[in-house]
Amino acid sequence: MHFDSKVYVAGHSGMVGSAIVRVLKAEGYFNIICKRSFELDLKNQNDVDLFFAEERPDYVFLAAAKVGGIGANIAAPAEFLYDNLMINTNVINSAYKYNVKKLLFLGSSCIYPKLSLQPMKEEYLLDGKLEPTNEGYALSKIAGIKLCEYYNKQYGTNFISAMPPNLYGENDNFDPEHSHVIAALLRKFHEAKINDDKNVVIWGTGKARREFMYVDDAARACLFLMLNYDGNSHINIGSGEDVSIEELALIIKDIVAFDGVIEKDTSKPDGMPRKLMDNSKINEFGWKFSISLSEGLAKTYKWYLERN
Repeated sequence: MHFDSKVYVAGHSGMVGSAIVRVLKAEGYFNIICKRSFELDLKNQNDVDLFFAEERPDYVFLAAAKVGGIGANIAAPAEFLYDNLMINTNVINSAYKYNVKKLLFLGSSCIYPKLSLQPMKEEYLLDGKLEPTNEGYALSKIAGIKLCEYYNKQYGTNFISAMPPNLYGENDNFDPEHSHVIAALLRKFHEAKINDDKNVVIWGTGKARREFMYVDDAARACLFLMLNYDGNSHINIGSGEDVSIEELALIIKDIVAFDGVIEKDTSKPDGMPRKLMDNSKINEFGWKFSISLSEGLAKTYKWYLERN
């Protein structure tokens, strides 16, 4: 991938896509194509086909997706499955039709079975039942992985897939109804602090464990794979470290400087008991994460404060 190669970042306005654009620009890539959703509806096959026919990108980072936390996934599973299936299918198929040199599809650690062995290796995919609370989203990501694999096998394309853990950072969605756990907790603790509340309520038992990665680390991993990996198997890109939701809440409580107490609403679901990925494959290629959880949380909270 040359610095003047035409690179399309699908989902550039989202948290992951915007981080990929930042990393590309920082590394010297300047011929980057970006389209907002009102300019190009990736769920519309004809529009996507026309876009690829006109622009003819050399490389594609497929980071566009309908995303949300556990509450949003429970409330709208049909949308999470349908919207993401359409986005993935349209972009991957058009990338094949218009001879894209290489595509990277960004998935999610939720593709692995609910009771998967830990840490989760790439080969554990489809080895058991999925977590019901985000099954629709997970199925769409599994379909994207398999579509990349099958196009490679049948048509000789070079489409690869990267599986990040729970991501957070700049441009995260802090909407209380649709945010992921870190954005939701940062906002909860911040508002509790400014409102002088005595407590913050977290969902579930607090015992569920999650692996988190600062979004700029994930973007650097995506570029690394685009430049260095051509295999047909999806690759995990994570930190190899996890924390319980209760431990996460305590770290955020300290960063925000909230003086109250943490309460647990055990009527709410925990989701998967644990999601820790085995990252040995990408580590063997020579890549490792660089931003610790506490450092990344501090950066994210600073970014949030500057905009609220």
